Amino acid sequence: MLKHDRIRQENKMKKIILMIFTTFITNTANAANSDFWSKSYKYEAEGKYLEAAAVIEKNLNRSSDKEFALIRYAWLSYLLGNYDDSIANYQKAIAINQESIDAKLGITLPLLAKQSYSKTKRYAKQVLEVSPWNYTAHMKIMLCEQAQKRWATLKNHAANLSKHYPTDTTVLVFLARAYAKLDEADSAVDIYKKVLIRYPDHYEALNYINQ
Repeated sequence: MLKHDRIRQENKMKKIILMIFTTFITNTANAANSDFWSKSYKYEAEGKYLEAAAVIEKNLNRSSDKEFALIRYAWLSYLLGNYDDSIANYQKAIAINQESIDAKLGITLPLLAKQSYSKTKRYAKQVLEVSPWNYTAHMKIMLCEQAQKRWATLKNHAANLSKHYPTDTTVLVFLARAYAKLDEADSAVDIYKKVLIRYPDHYEALNYINQ
């Protein structure tokens, strides 16, 4: 009996040691995982985007949250001006999660930088399918309309959006610009005056009214 008791005690101790070792390994891995995120954020805050991206890239396949890692790497690639790389990684994130509003809005950044207006609008409209009055998605589309000089479309879009965001200055600026480009000066002045109520020192509004 004593021998059997000793064996049971030894087996019990082995299990305890194994549990302690497993916990140690897990905690060490979690600490390392957390550490590379911290390093990346620190580098980004210091404006060291290349270093921040390198830390993420090195750990892309080891991260417990690959979707987020891809989105973050895509964002840092955008900051570095690596637009094709940014687009590719946003697309990988979207492939993981087709419902990701973050990734679909994120990809519009490098697409706009590349002046890929049709693709920008396509992703923004995908967001609007699930969130019809998403402010950021509408802004991206209006930026495309402005860049493409579709002033009548921009006028209608901004006028409609301003009903949902009546305190917003940027929407009114888009609307005023559209009126100005369509040679509807009186309407442009009226809207720029509304801009000045919200932003009294707005240079563009003051300049247009005082010209």
